[in-house]
Amino acid sequence: MKKILLFTLVFSFGLFTMAQKEIKSYQANFNQKIGVEPVKETPLVNAFTVDQPTQNTDRDTDIVTIISIGTSANAYSYGYGGGQKDIVAYHPDLNVLTNFHRMGGSLDPTGYSGDLGYDISFDGGMTWENMIECYVATENAGGEYFTDAARYPNHGLWDSDGTVEGAYVVYFCPNLDQTNGASWGGYSYGIVNTADTSIRTKNLKSSDPDNDLFQYIPDGYTLTSQGLSIATDINQDWTSGSVVYAGNIIVNKGYYDEGEEDFIYEQEFLDLEIAEGSTRPSFSDVAFSKDGMTGYIVTIGDNDANEVIGDFRGYYPIFWKTTDGGENWEGPTAVQLDGPNGLGGIVYHLIDDETYAAFFEDTPREELGYTTGFDMDVAVDYNGDLHIAVAVGATSTTTDYSISSNEGLFGIMDIYTTDGGTSWYAEIMGHPQCFRGNYPDDTYTEDNRVQITTNADHNRLFISWLDTDIEDQDDNNRPNIYARGFNPATLMKTVDAQGADAPFNVTFLSTAWRAAHFAIAANYSIDDNGTYTIPYTYMEMDVEDVAQPVQYKYIQDFSFSEADFTIQSVNENIASSNLFKVSQNYPNPVMGDTYFTVSLDEGSQLNLEVYSLTGQLVSTRNLGYKSAGSHTVTMNASDLSAGVYFYTVSAGVNKVTHKMIVQ
Repeated sequence: MKKILLFTLVFSFGLFTMAQKEIKSYQANFNQKIGVEPVKETPLVNAFTVDQPTQNTDRDTDIVTIISIGTSANAYSYGYGGGQKDIVAYHPDLNVLTNFHRMGGSLDPTGYSGDLGYDISFDGGMTWENMIECYVATENAGGEYFTDAARYPNHGLWDSDGTVEGAYVVYFCPNLDQTNGASWGGYSYGIVNTADTSIRTKNLKSSDPDNDLFQYIPDGYTLTSQGLSIATDINQDWTSGSVVYAGNIIVNKGYYDEGEEDFIYEQEFLDLEIAEGSTRPSFSDVAFSKDGMTGYIVTIGDNDANEVIGDFRGYYPIFWKTTDGGENWEGPTAVQLDGPNGLGGIVYHLIDDETYAAFFEDTPREELGYTTGFDMDVAVDYNGDLHIAVAVGATSTTTDYSISSNEGLFGIMDIYTTDGGTSWYAEIMGHPQCFRGNYPDDTYTEDNRVQITTNADHNRLFISWLDTDIEDQDDNNRPNIYARGFNPATLMKTVDAQGADAPFNVTFLSTAWRAAHFAIAANYSIDDNGTYTIPYTYMEMDVEDVAQPVQYKYIQDFSFSEADFTIQSVNENIASSNLFKVSQNYPNPVMGDTYFTVSLDEGSQLNLEVYSLTGQLVSTRNLGYKSAGSHTVTMNASDLSAGVYFYTVSAGVNKVTHKMIVQ
């Protein structure tokens, strides 16, 4: 893969010339989480029952086994607008799995939705104990809500001594103490022992407006195996009734204190200025390496650090990095997605040629602006390198900070580095049909809810998202779970159920088919000798009345194997020093000779390699030394069987790859 090339060429950017097709787009909804459902009344009891797993021995391999676990008073537990991602946690060493949520529903008919509990499995998801209450709201100030009523929880599993008896559920979430506006402002956090639930704590912390600390709803959370608990929150003032960004990210960092028998937190700010016209960063998240030393805090936003491509602004990843376990952070550093200095996997490969021509006609790809969506998930691989799973699409042609949502104009990407944050790459995972779902209207929305699961060794990544695959459907209200595995060492991706270069529809023809609402993927996969089972939960719910109780469902047996990693990445990226550009071959498809152009800033030795769809090297050719300038290379495909191939041109350690179709 190539590094980012910093070209010295100056491009003239004109207005985009649109074809007849209309571009649909979405903006972030920054106000949706401020609405809080009534909770003081006794929740309604719905008719969901807890069923037992059923095995259908003659079912297709892509129909999964689904069981019921816990319940909640309403659908406001898993978070909206991207929501909380650390709701299902797996501990690889203990084989313990937990689903953390608010209480209530049919298994807790008199329960209060401001209380918290969890469902737990001690055998990797085969059997469960449900509705273990660990947090009780008690602070009723006489108003409509308890001020310590919990919302949108994140959590993790921490092993203090290598045993289940020494394992703790560690949680962190917002509450309704009203120190930051009419509802929000407080944090609730604590621990509970998985073997003896009487060993538990509950802590409350309020905002401090006098010192510009406006706690809201932490998006990001991680808990390292070394016992570091971190929650990230965008510092934003809601006391006026609308959002005022305070200029930094709140980092809540906790360590276990044996004397206190609890996690003790300290707070620090990471300053982040944003562009004028940008309301606030859209999302924040945090992840660490397996050894707990290398970590990244990432936001989605616009801090005026990148070149603006096109006529309208977009969001991009901005990150801080630590190499000492979170003691010190370096940043912020922005990642350029688009333009001549952007990521080739986005600039050249996110939108296929036919779709691109239909919407943008003759606009050069280097002149099209791109933006991320409004939520993400992050992970750190075996090499200490950051991966950002996020939706990426063309920027709107009418307004800033809006993503084009037409099918084919956006995709799910893994944006990643291979050298600690200097060089960046983008790999396409799939092209969803729908972007945003509404529950039941625009007040509460949910986009593709992109997530990353890693295996225990952090050398396999599994990226999941939600998409509605009904023909002519625009709203993502009837979602399936889609998943794709990625090997960051070999750059191989998994295939779908038919062995094709596509994501796998996890819930196809199951009881969750087109009903996997607000699905959650665990932080770790359950590994078994090259088989990686990904723990998923979702909400069975009334989509027309999200205040009704919900049933949580667990998908027991969806997995990828090593044999599924058969697709070679086709990521073209632009390198970061004195390198080159390689054009797409023409004609393509090809039956005999085809041509491509290599443009060099400096003279270099060139080599050409051709790979099959499964990654097999089928031909190699030394192109010799080429001087600086433009060179046309002829490639003959007569000896190749019909199919899809990838040709890679190398200049030293730097490479550019394109896809070629042989007829």
